[in-house]
Amino acid sequence: MTFHSLGFAKIVLLANNLAEVIIDQGIVMNLAMVNQYHEFLTKHLQAPFSLLINKKNEYSYDFNAQMKIANIPQINAMAVVTYTRDSEFTTQLLSETIYRQTAWNMKMFPQREMALEWLEYQQQQLRLSTGNDYS
Repeated sequence: MTFHSLGFAKIVLLANNLAEVIIDQGIVMNLAMVNQYHEFLTKHLQAPFSLLINKKNEYSYDFNAQMKIANIPQINAMAVVTYTRDSEFTTQLLSETIYRQTAWNMKMFPQREMALEWLEYQQQQLRLSTGNDYS
């Protein structure tokens, strides 16, 4: 495990194709932050990769960030750990109302361990379906 700070988020590299993302409390993500976040992911992870989005803090996105967040083809799957109904609602709203070039393979979970299991399964399914070893 390797920890990184982007100044607005912490990213924990759990494997070469799996990262946990924790946005800092009170942040309003803007387009520059999203671009920095995407750049970090593509430089530090082997694609296709999966993300564990840990929503333990409250944060939001401005309009431009909403349009761009997680809109890169290198993402295989995203598991979002939500701790409140508000967090679950806003995540669902973001996933359903914004046009994506690539549809999200996303699922929400109440517990981190469940989310990790699902992501590992998604990565395994990808390896099996493509015949490539992305691990």
